[in-house]
Amino acid sequence: MSADTPEQLEGLRAVGQVVARTIAAMRAAVAPGVTTAQLDAIATEEFERAGARSGPRLDYDFPGTTCISVNDEAVHGVPGPRVLRDGDLVKLDVTAELEGFYADACVTVPVGDGVSPAALRLISTAERALTRGLRAAVAGARVNAIGAAVQDTVELAGHSVCVELHGHGIGRRIHEPPDVPNFADERANSVLTDGLVITVEPIIAAGAGAIVGSDDGWTVRTVDGSLSAHFEHTIVVREGAPLVLTALAA
Repeated sequence: MSADTPEQLEGLRAVGQVVARTIAAMRAAVAPGVTTAQLDAIATEEFERAGARSGPRLDYDFPGTTCISVNDEAVHGVPGPRVLRDGDLVKLDVTAELEGFYADACVTVPVGDGVSPAALRLISTAERALTRGLRAAVAGARVNAIGAAVQDTVELAGHSVCVELHGHGIGRRIHEPPDVPNFADERANSVLTDGLVITVEPIIAAGAGAIVGSDDGWTVRTVDGSLSAHFEHTIVVREGAPLVLTALAA
């Protein structure tokens, strides 16, 4: 969608803050011994408090409030009895709907004190890639400028983009046009317009970046079992720096 009125922008800001507060609450609870179901329950409580609903559950009948992926799981991990262990990487991917508006964000969180230096570098690379992708999301630029910025950042660090996974338009549904690839895809040549609402979300791997689905029908993991990291914000494209809707307000 395009945020063309003050009322639309207000609705997007409100749901963006629900997502930001939910991620902050979940992140604060990440520790060895905590289950992914317990983290998801925190999200459920935050949503109920705000009067929001789970976007993945609404649009796709996903079996959790949020997607929680661990280690080699790149996206769409199903919350459940899995216990987080010291040294894990956990991805907290939160999409909320509030009064007809959607927002989506993700962070990758190291668990405990035993996370390897290589894993911490992977997290840092993904976070830098998000920052540089956001800088490229300027009205008048091509969509693939975002992917080029992400890809350059990731490959320079010796990591790989999971090219089949990408950002997307958002606003009235989770997934709307356009697709926002995380590489310099020549086909993604549409122009970013002022007011366009999209996600920028580098999803990267320490290994080759190829992905495969899992038996649960939801979880996507790396083929080679390498660690994955994922960061994401929902933004409104502007002529200058984008408006980041899912950054936690001061």
